This record gives sequence, C-alpha cells and structure tokens, in this order.
Amino acid sequence: MADIIEITDFEAPELDVYARLTERELWHPQHGDGLFIAESPVVIERALDAGYLPVSLLMEHRHVEGHAKHVIERCGNLPVYTSTLDVLTRLTGFQLTRGVLCAMVRKPLPTAEEVCASARRIVVLENVMNPTNIGAIFRSAAALGMDALLLTPACCDPLYRRSVRVSMGTVFQIPWTYIGSSPADWPEEGMHRLSNMGFATAAMALRDDSVSIDDPHLLGEKKLAVILGTEGDGLADTTIASCDYTVRIPMSHGVDSLNVAAASAVAFWVLSR
Repeated sequence: MADIIEITDFEAPELDVYARLTERELWHPQHGDGLFIAESPVVIERALDAGYLPVSLLMEHRHVEGHAKHVIERCGNLPVYTSTLDVLTRLTGFQLTRGVLCAMVRKPLPTAEEVCASARRIVVLENVMNPTNIGAIFRSAAALGMDALLLTPACCDPLYRRSVRVSMGTVFQIPWTYIGSSPADWPEEGMHRLSNMGFATAAMALRDDSVSIDDPHLLGEKKLAVILGTEGDGLADTTIASCDYTVRIPMSHGVDSLNVAAASAVAFWVLSR
C-alpha cells in the first residue's frame, strides 16, 4: 500500500531528487546505482515494464485517484508525495506537463556487443548533445525498425528527464548503451568493435562521394550501423573516412540538410526495410 504524503516542507531531503539535484548529480550519486526521473503515467509504466525500480512518486492530488492510480498500484509500498499544481511548480521549478513524476533506479549498462548480439540494423550517435534530439531519435528508432542504439561517450544521457519525456518512454523499449567509456575510444576503437561485430558502417553526411540512401548495395547489407553526427557540425571527418559508405538523403527546393532527429527518421524508415 502506497504511503500518500502531503508536501508541507519544501526543504524535506526526500524531495531533493525532484527539486534540487541536477541531472548529473542524479546520474553520479555518492552512493548507489544512480537515479533518473520519469514523467507521465505512460512513460513510468514503460519503465516499470522494462524492469526499472521506482523509489518514490510526486504528483498532483487529483492524480492519486485519477490517471496515476494504476501506476501507484504497480509501484507498491512507496512514498507518494502530493500537492496542488502550483505548489509542485514552485517546488520543481517547472510546470509538470502530465502532473506525475517518478524517481527510478538506473540499471547497469550492457556492453555494445551484448546490445548488438542479435541486431541487424543499429544506430550509432556521435556526440549528439541535445536531449530533445536524443529523445526524438530513440522514438523514431523504436518505431521504424531499428534494433539497438549505441552512443559515443560525449552524447547526452538518454535518461535525462527531457530525453525520456520526448522519447515517450521508448528509451526503455529499445536496447542501448555507450560504445566506449571516454571520448578517446571513438572513432578508432569504436569502429573496430563495429567491424568485429560484422557491421558495415554508413555515415550520414553530405559529401561529393555520398550515395543515395536507397542505394541497392547499401540496402542489401546484412548488418548495417547507421552513424549520425552532432547538431550543426555533423560527423567528424575521421569518422566519415572510417565508414564503408557515406550516405545522403535526396532533398529538393535548395534545402541542403535536415535536423539530426528528422534525418534519422527518414534514414531508419528506408534502411530498416
């Protein structure tokens, strides 16, 4: 049975996870495995389905017997902190878009080899730092037939609150991990690992030698890693030079590029067929 607790003290240490700890402090706590925040009943349920353990809940009064009721039941005997929307907004510093937050325990990450063991089409993100783009790419990857995602160490954390929210919880539905533990591990070592796993590599970049994304040789690859670069600069020259293919999306009206999240959706739809 959940312990419903009315918020009366903004400084209560139990609320630090929602109100005062930064994303990085949640990720690298002094003790334990680290935490993240899931927002909205749909996202929280997807995290629960994936085996993530809840620590506590924070929500508006009206959701306790409303659309968060099933979430509370699934979480068991946990503290559920509750108040009105204006109090929660003052506490957290932002308006809860779905009125429900859940602090959850991170899982140990698998290796890239474990994540890709049975994968045919994977995504590699190089230094993508915008949490909105990370969330959107995960959502597209899950929806459009990609089997796994790998991130270079400089990428934004997929479990940042905004990334999780934008992904609609698909960060819990598609396997992912980091390829390497420091920026020095990419691209040379990371590319070597992809090759050892049997993946041909396709760099999404606008170059004179780029092939169209519907190139039959590209589509015929048994195992393919689609590599997307950071916002603005795109992929590093060394990464492009290391790939088997350089790939472009044909465009019209003089448009020369797409946002990385938009480009990813096009690429995933074509290359996962």
